[in-house]
Amino acid sequence: MPLGIPSLLLRFPHCYFSSSAYFKSFHFSSRSHFLCTGSLRPVHLYCTKWMFLVKGLRRELCHQATVDQPIEGLSDREQGFVDKIYSGLIQGHRACLAEAITLVESTHHRKKKVAQVLLQKVLSYHREQEKLNQGKPLAFRVGLSGPPGAGKSTFIECFGKMLTERGHKVSVLAVDPSSSTSGGSLLGDKTRMTELSRDMNAYIRPSPTRGTLGGVTRTTNEAILLCEGGGYDVVLVETVGVGQSEFAVADMVDMFILLLPPAGGDELQGIKRGIIEMADLVAINKADGDLVVPARRIQAEYVSAMKLLRKRSKVWRPKVMRISAKTGEGISDMWDKMTEFRDLVLMSGELIAKRRKQQKVWMWNLIQENMLEHFRSHLAVKDKIPLLEEKVLSGVFSPGLAADLLLKAFKDGL
Repeated sequence: MPLGIPSLLLRFPHCYFSSSAYFKSFHFSSRSHFLCTGSLRPVHLYCTKWMFLVKGLRRELCHQATVDQPIEGLSDREQGFVDKIYSGLIQGHRACLAEAITLVESTHHRKKKVAQVLLQKVLSYHREQEKLNQGKPLAFRVGLSGPPGAGKSTFIECFGKMLTERGHKVSVLAVDPSSSTSGGSLLGDKTRMTELSRDMNAYIRPSPTRGTLGGVTRTTNEAILLCEGGGYDVVLVETVGVGQSEFAVADMVDMFILLLPPAGGDELQGIKRGIIEMADLVAINKADGDLVVPARRIQAEYVSAMKLLRKRSKVWRPKVMRISAKTGEGISDMWDKMTEFRDLVLMSGELIAKRRKQQKVWMWNLIQENMLEHFRSHLAVKDKIPLLEEKVLSGVFSPGLAADLLLKAFKDGL
């Protein structure tokens, strides 16, 4: 009895079949004549061999699944667009990098799928380059945060110029807060870094938070990967203000730096906000002129506070430094401390383990965010949300009861 591909899919639901018509010339009389010697998973270059007993002869068919066609129905135009962006990206073209980040930031359903194809291609290239680099990371990912007025933009420009002069390629992902009223963002960080933005070995990308908790956009992790694919060996992620953003950025970088002004309160303020626990390096900026004495005092206070905290690394104890982005004092020493940190955690294996854990954490963060979107748009819930919101606003239902009713409707509709 001839079996078509739909029949095969019904009879072997655990298997993955290509849309290509490899099976037209084969006929089977029973399931016992179809022996599966392995399972095919749609990941990079996995091979499965299917054994057939046809006319007493054993024939072998090898099917390869690559990440180049991870979704069905990708048009020729979309495939050509992905290939063009990918080739320009790995050649170091900044325009292609900008276009790639715009693509992964898009919330359009189709563009999100195309972005995943591009990311898989970049990820494969990234793995190949890491193998050539003896398994060592290609780039140093640094998170930078601090209160408004700490001089983050001035520091990044001074620090970035120093690195580009030493032959490094620097990428800056500056996250700007989105207005809760209008939904817009100023995206003004780039205007403050006039010298660095003109440097051909630097790339500055401001991105809006769009209300994301922690001030880090949901696509920042993918933007880091794209920057590394573009050949940037130092990636700086600047986050919004202080608070939840430290915890969000710490889950995607190798080293977290806290930048503080000299008059930012005593060390108890830092301990209360939980900032010191996340920081691998604390830099007291603006340590020049009349602010040298206050900077020394707050440095001593934070050094004392560090001793009370539990060590997060077996090989590194967080440092507190004084710098001046205005005069450039201490910037070179700060880079020396950062490379010392990178070398120590790389040799101990902590860096690789940390990156693997971060990927898992970020996966669950994306699942939570996408599940909330799915919940809001679900047919069983969508119409009930305005009604229950109105009852909560009028005081008829408590928020807890309304939430329980929506969750029950969602479960029943699955």
